[in-house]
Amino acid sequence: MSTKIEFSDIFNAIRNEISKALVGQDQVVEQVLIAFFASGHVIIEGLPGLGKTLLVRALAKTFQGKSARIQFTPDLMPSDITGHTVYDMQTGKFKIRSGPVFTNLLLADEINRAPAKTQAALLEVMQEQQVSLDNQTIPLTRPFMTMATQNPYEHEGTYPLPDAQMDRFLLKIHIDYAPVEQEIEMVERVVSDHIGDNLILDKVSSVTTISKIAAMQKAIVKIQVDKRVIEYAVRIVQTSRNWPGVAIGSGPRGSLALIRCARAYALVQGRDFVTPDDVKKLVYPALRHRISLSPEVEIEGQKPDTILEQILKSIDVPRI
Repeated sequence: MSTKIEFSDIFNAIRNEISKALVGQDQVVEQVLIAFFASGHVIIEGLPGLGKTLLVRALAKTFQGKSARIQFTPDLMPSDITGHTVYDMQTGKFKIRSGPVFTNLLLADEINRAPAKTQAALLEVMQEQQVSLDNQTIPLTRPFMTMATQNPYEHEGTYPLPDAQMDRFLLKIHIDYAPVEQEIEMVERVVSDHIGDNLILDKVSSVTTISKIAAMQKAIVKIQVDKRVIEYAVRIVQTSRNWPGVAIGSGPRGSLALIRCARAYALVQGRDFVTPDDVKKLVYPALRHRISLSPEVEIEGQKPDTILEQILKSIDVPRI
């Protein structure tokens, strides 16, 4: 079996298993999986109670991985994330007590409620995939992905994350209420054979392993990308820097994010080459958090997705 067919089969198998626990949100699941296989992190913006925790737990179960959840609060300390050293009375030495970041999938819930020093601790974890404790550098378990959630900014007690941290997220995903048919299905599942109001993971099965996931992540790097596709991605990013109404455009990480995700999406489609349409499909989640609008445009009610749509229309799509 070729790598591209195997990748597509594993991707679809994981997606199908997640659907046994999480009703609907197909696009959200697809984008999370693309970022996961592209070895990136995601931030999901939406209201509470839409299944974000369930998604992380279900994904971890599909590859026999570990998951952990951190509830971000204003009094959360960096050591609550990374861990700390404690004195062992029996040995007379200090030992390291690992924090919840030592896992495969980390859910950072309501990340925009934590103080700046806590955000800085998570930034090292996301960027370097390591933790510095007591003059020691400890690598994290791989694969590792942070899935952060944030409430809309207008909610009480929230504030925008620093641009430097937002730039470390490969994708920003919007999650909204499911259509009425899917919400009816979700309610029927819960009230039929569950205690309380939580969906359970009993029906989710393991369909692959950690080692296979790591192999798939390496396979993505080997996907060749035509120079014209790279130029297309870079033109989109560079145009965002000079577009009317954009105060700050996307940096080079935006171009890299587009190509990384397009490679993963190409493999999902069973192809070993990237098309311009792969890049175009991922522009919104890859760039919406990398551009800042001017106050005048925000007052008009425009959103980053609106600007990105205009940018896409202004750039010719290359023929490959």
